[in-house]
Amino acid sequence: MEESGKRSVSGGLILLGIALAVGMVLSSWIVSDTVKSVKLANQTIMVKGTAQKEIRSDIAVWTGRFTARDTDLIQAYSRLESDLGKVLDFLSRSGIPRGEIDVSAVTTMIQYRKTSQGYDTNEIEQYVLEQTVTVRSKETDLVGTLSRESTTLISDGVEFFSFSPEYYYSGIEDMKIQLLGEATQNARQRAEQLAVNSGGKVGPLRAASQGVFQITPLYSTDVEDWGRYDTTTIEKAVKAVVTIQYSIR
Repeated sequence: MEESGKRSVSGGLILLGIALAVGMVLSSWIVSDTVKSVKLANQTIMVKGTAQKEIRSDIAVWTGRFTARDTDLIQAYSRLESDLGKVLDFLSRSGIPRGEIDVSAVTTMIQYRKTSQGYDTNEIEQYVLEQTVTVRSKETDLVGTLSRESTTLISDGVEFFSFSPEYYYSGIEDMKIQLLGEATQNARQRAEQLAVNSGGKVGPLRAASQGVFQITPLYSTDVEDWGRYDTTTIEKAVKAVVTIQYSIR
């Protein structure tokens, strides 16, 4: 009987030891998993998302300036009027409707004769009158052509200067909203890929900020801290950047 009791006590101790060992393993696993969850809950991931789209300008703005000079103010003004007629005729022949042309007011400057030492005198040497014409048109290619060909007015006796045309896109605000959405999706995809590689999952969005828009010539890598809006080319690229922070679970 005494031997049987000893075996019973020994078996009980063994079972108790096994139970304690299993309990310690389970407890360790639960604590480890809890700590892992807590750590993941406090972790975040920050990513940048980008989106880009090519656009073609649909508005062109071009300005030309012509000048008339004469020792007599009335004669200078008469010459300027004649030159304006020549400029408007040139634009009409180029296919620009009169409603797309703005004519500025006349500016008048007086040039005084200088002494041999380079000092101004009170004697009027000539009057200088200037006027500008500005074309705003949806025919971007046409405006580009006339800006180059406008200097042919010089052969008609017009003192003419052509500024470089500027090209704009009328739907740029709607385009910005679309690109922000695409950039946000791109950021989410990047976050998910990084999370998968680290064994986690992307949680709710924690913070988001919008970068500046870069509107550049095609294939250009030029950027500016405050954003850029290129007006020198008809074909452009619009790029949006967002920075988003997600929680990791």
